[in-house]
Amino acid sequence: MRAIIIDEFGNPPTLKDVPEPTVTDDGAIIRVMANGICRSDWHCWMGHDPQVTLPHVPGHELAGVVETVGTNVESWKTGNRVTVPFSSGCGQCPECEAGLQNICDNHFQPGFTDWGSFAEFVHIRYAENNLVQLPDDMDFKEAATLGCRFATAFRGIIDQGQLQEDDWVAVHGCGGVGLSAILIASNMGAHVIAVDISDEKVELAKSFGATEGINAQATPDIAREIHKLCGGAHISIDAIGHPRISRNSVKSLRKRGRHVQIGLTVADERNVSVPMDKVIAYELEILGSHGIQAHRYADMLTWIHKKKIDLKKLVHRRVSLEESVDVLINMDSFSGKGVTVIDRF
Repeated sequence: MRAIIIDEFGNPPTLKDVPEPTVTDDGAIIRVMANGICRSDWHCWMGHDPQVTLPHVPGHELAGVVETVGTNVESWKTGNRVTVPFSSGCGQCPECEAGLQNICDNHFQPGFTDWGSFAEFVHIRYAENNLVQLPDDMDFKEAATLGCRFATAFRGIIDQGQLQEDDWVAVHGCGGVGLSAILIASNMGAHVIAVDISDEKVELAKSFGATEGINAQATPDIAREIHKLCGGAHISIDAIGHPRISRNSVKSLRKRGRHVQIGLTVADERNVSVPMDKVIAYELEILGSHGIQAHRYADMLTWIHKKKIDLKKLVHRRVSLEESVDVLINMDSFSGKGVTVIDRF
């Protein structure tokens, strides 16, 4: 099969022919029909994730068709249209038994713990309880926006942030996760403040439902500006993953507000100084949000249908597997808008 291979961290990956994966008893092999390119893949390529060993295939935002299943997989068969959470649970540890498969002790993450979906085929472990059936009318490119972008934002906003109608929500970073968060929050009846370093991206965020926008490069004190606009956010989200952005997010909150950390802070940026005096004085909440569980997809997909959410809006660009290399290695420039999807393998 054709796949993008990382042979050395930080050096451009290459397109190669490699053997197709072999299915395990608990696994399934998926023919990849579409796959999002995510900043987490950039972190993988840079060697920021200790789970990754070389050579390696990145990719975790996949949608496709079941090719074959293992002997212990009973609920899925060849031809099923599926996706999968980027962090899947074993089904047996205490977290999985509590319904928190997204933080499983023995988690499986395509593109991190195992070879991923920048390839024609990908092997998925724990397939019985982690594959998700896609609606017949959902295009694979739309489904590829769910993975680490829309689904992650959905859990961050709804489950972790506990969003209420008329809340003020500040979203710091208007990439794929940020735009998804804006789309979700605005459709829940919240007032959204979009923060980004680009006027173009702030305007794009307004087309997704943001009611206010702030250019971070032109605003000396972002938190103060947010307090001037709304008295402080009920929920503030770091959708990028950077110490400065995370601190701005916390400082943007009103009393008893909730900061939700979705963007990864890794490598030299993994340690973030928190204004703990404000956390105490304002009784703030600091919440992490890591993917979403497979069992939450049904509710999310129902919500998408009910709200008539157009996931196609998130797809900014479609590329081939070969073209994905250039997109991947340039992700740190933050020049892209929305989600770039591989749809030709």
